Amino acid sequence: MYYQPYLPPKKTNILSQKRTRWLTLLLSLPLFGMVTAFGIMPDASFQEISNERVVRPLALPENLAISDPDMTFWHQESIRRGDTIHAILDRLNVNQQDKLNVLDTSRTSEALHRLKPGEIVHAEIRPDGELLLLRYFYGNGKQLQVEKVDGVFELKEQSSQNDNTTLQISSGVITHSLFAAVNEAGLPSEIALQMIDIFTSNIDFHRGVHKGDRFTVIYESHQDDSGQTQPGRILAVEFSNKGKPHRAVYFKAEGQGDYYTPSGDNLRKPFLMAPLKFSRISSGFTNKRYHPILKKWRAHRGIDYAAPAGTEIMATADGRVKYQGWQKGYGNLIVLQHAGPYSSAYGHLSRFTSHLKPGQRVRQGDIIGYVGATGMATGPHLHYELRVNGVQQDPTKIVMPAAAAINKKYRTAFQKQSRELLARLELLRNTEMAALQ
Repeated sequence: MYYQPYLPPKKTNILSQKRTRWLTLLLSLPLFGMVTAFGIMPDASFQEISNERVVRPLALPENLAISDPDMTFWHQESIRRGDTIHAILDRLNVNQQDKLNVLDTSRTSEALHRLKPGEIVHAEIRPDGELLLLRYFYGNGKQLQVEKVDGVFELKEQSSQNDNTTLQISSGVITHSLFAAVNEAGLPSEIALQMIDIFTSNIDFHRGVHKGDRFTVIYESHQDDSGQTQPGRILAVEFSNKGKPHRAVYFKAEGQGDYYTPSGDNLRKPFLMAPLKFSRISSGFTNKRYHPILKKWRAHRGIDYAAPAGTEIMATADGRVKYQGWQKGYGNLIVLQHAGPYSSAYGHLSRFTSHLKPGQRVRQGDIIGYVGATGMATGPHLHYELRVNGVQQDPTKIVMPAAAAINKKYRTAFQKQSRELLARLELLRNTEMAALQ
């Protein structure tokens, strides 16, 4: 592997500036929901502009109708935090029978059950939802392929014949949003998703990203045998939030990789800050709250997150499904048992994830259900509890144990790798600062 610094193209004239602005607008459309969700804090110097959305029906010409049953389309899906192959097949609109067959075929594949946020899944699909080919590139040019042969799905895992893996290094400054900054730097949006996943326990990407925040990143880039280039894993990243630098280095030992601070502390916290990606706290943990249905004052031993019905709910920590079903005022309820005395509860769900069942193991970030208003609820929201030895505690105040740091026997190797990667990040940052002076 070699390092290939990325220098974004300079704008040379008015025509290219206009074309770039239109291209940026078009590229940002699929990410609109995510861009707004991770917008910067409002600035008093910005004027609010009113917008009116006009929607008109558009009739398609008859000659655009799909009449060829053998026509196929290539789709790609970015892997999200907590994603499962089942959820990805749903988003690809694969028909039910093929979905079940793929899940059955891939049940022994570790790669498909340990999906990494930001990586890409490619699929060849017919208009009726028939899946012909599923391809997933992961880690150091490895490739997993599920292909339909004579009506039966076959799974193959192999390394690319040509190991065309390079290391890319780039940086950006946030002026509007993280995704806009990543796009402006010429980076794929998957890199933004990985940064969010890496720093999710340290940076509030929902409300805490500000204009002027900066990032510098080193990541793998893979080119497969067909010539397609895919972004790989982030190896090192620095994100400066309100002037405070946050650094992360990827290190793998004994088949298990994770992100660590330069001093070797694990960045992955035992519990997520919240079980929803985008939400607001509508009711906090308190000993006295007026219940809107019971019309009386009583303790509220959890946190309520207001969110639209159907919003995905994540397991806040690794664990096992202890309870799944209906329970009194909770409505549809999931209780997860975690390591030691800790457990978590998720109430008022509209439904559970289809593959979830009691006794099943879940990983932090896995989607376990969807926001609803079942039980004693006046509207769609998630009631979340964190319990210690079965007793509810305030999740915002409880001190959790830290995740395991780098094992002593790997510390020398980690420090060497960390120094090399961080030195490259610093070199790019210093070069850019000198160019601005």
